Formats: sequence, C-alpha cells, structure tokens
Amino acid sequence: MTYCVGLKLRDGLVMISDTRTNAGIDHISCFRKLHLFGEPGERALAIASSGNLSITQSVISLVTEGMPDPDTGQKRTLNNVPSMFKAAQLIGEAVREVYRTDGPSLEMHQAAFDVALLLGGQIKGRRMRLFMIYSAGNFIEATGDTPYLQIGETKYGKPILDRAVTFETDLYEGLKLGLLSMDSTMRSNLAVGLPLDIMVLRINAYQPELVHRIHAGDSYFEELSKRWSEALRASHQAIAQPPYKGIAGAAYTSPENKSKPAKKRHDDVVKTAAKRVGPKPRRK
Repeated sequence: MTYCVGLKLRDGLVMISDTRTNAGIDHISCFRKLHLFGEPGERALAIASSGNLSITQSVISLVTEGMPDPDTGQKRTLNNVPSMFKAAQLIGEAVREVYRTDGPSLEMHQAAFDVALLLGGQIKGRRMRLFMIYSAGNFIEATGDTPYLQIGETKYGKPILDRAVTFETDLYEGLKLGLLSMDSTMRSNLAVGLPLDIMVLRINAYQPELVHRIHAGDSYFEELSKRWSEALRASHQAIAQPPYKGIAGAAYTSPENKSKPAKKRHDDVVKTAAKRVGPKPRRK
C-alpha cells in the first residue's frame, strides 16, 4: 500500500510520498514513488504514484519517453507539453494505453488495474496546478476550497488535513501538516512506511527549493511524531468528560422487553411511535 499527498497553497506546492511497496506480508520493498521532471527556470513538475507498481512504472516510462501526437506525430513528453492541463491529459492517455496493452492480461489473472497519480507543478507563463489522475485516465484538480489531494491509503491522514489546511496555509506549515498526516497513516497502517520523499516548489520559481528523503532515525521526523502524540493525549485529557448519565434511548432493551420475541418488540415500538404521532389525517 502507498500514501501520497499533495498540497497546492497560496505560496506554492508540497508533495510527499512514502516508498514502501509490498506483495504480501513477507515481500516488502522500497521504491521511489515521487518522480520529478522539468527544466530549471522553465518548468517543474512532480508525479506521485500509487497502485500496481508495474502499471505505475509503465505510465512513468511512457510520459518520459514520449507519446505520439495524433495530429502531428511528434512525441509529447512532460518536458514539452505547453500547459499543466495538457500534462494531465498526457498522463491520462498513458494510463489508458497501459490498460489497452496490459488490462486484458491482468483481468485474466484476476488482478485489478489499480493506479492513481498526483501531478503537480508549474510551467513558465502558466499558473501552478495540482491534479489527481484516476485509473480511467480522467482527472480532477485541487481548488482553493479543497487545496489538497491524496492517493493510496488516505483515510488515516485525512482528518488533520481537513481540520488544519487551507489555501492560505504557509508553505512550510503545509509541509509540517503533510508530514503529520503521513505519520498518522504510518501509525495505523504498516503497509505505509519510511523512507519518505518530499518536494517543495514555490510559485513562479520553476524549480524545487526542497527535495529531500526522510530516512528511519531522522531526528526531526521522530520529534514531530513524538510531540504530536503527546499533544493529542494532552488535548483529549484537557477536555471535560461526557456529562451523560443513566440508561435511555432506542439502544436500550429493558428486561421485560428482552423476553419478548423480536417481532413483538418491533410491533410495540411501532405502536408507541404511532401514539406519539397521532392518527393520520383523513383525505378529502
């Protein structure tokens, strides 16, 4: 399993991915899932990938080597497409091409065509954008209302992003929140793990200002994980205990009702509800 997250904020882009790949509990490997493309000063793009490793590697190879333009026959790559939208379209085409060649064989072996990708970056003269490409080759884009996108094992790291990230979030505050999101995922899912690859791209810079791999034993990441756990414990302990007392509500079954057959208990509930609502009005 994989977890990747991208944040498109006011000041730039943050992308983070883990590197753990597994084919069963006894076959765990490390593969790079955050791939960088571009030409300094002209364009900077990053792709994070999740899903079947053979599919994602084929897609990356296709957009690196180039796919022919149906009108001109010239090869299109991430280094010559004119816009981020065209880049997302190119990756979508690559996904569909891999499905065309490998999909039937995968289905014969009861293997799902599982792939999802994040594409983020900026081309000179164009605005910065962040897309998520699905296994059908279609895609969506991050917006000011939802400035982050996730792929892979998303559920454990989503709550903190929902609560804390906005479009106005500082770029390196966004990096910190992304790392907390990753740490939460790693705590709950052993299929996601170190090392982590991170990239920070400031708007209109056209080349990353930070590309880094976090390995096991990294002092900052260990401190971040420890302090976040301590802060959560302190926070929930500081909240007053629930004030609820007694036994009430539909979930409670009294001893006299428990001895009744299920249908009888259901009928009693219906009759009680009908009394509360009152008789139905007559139709004219």
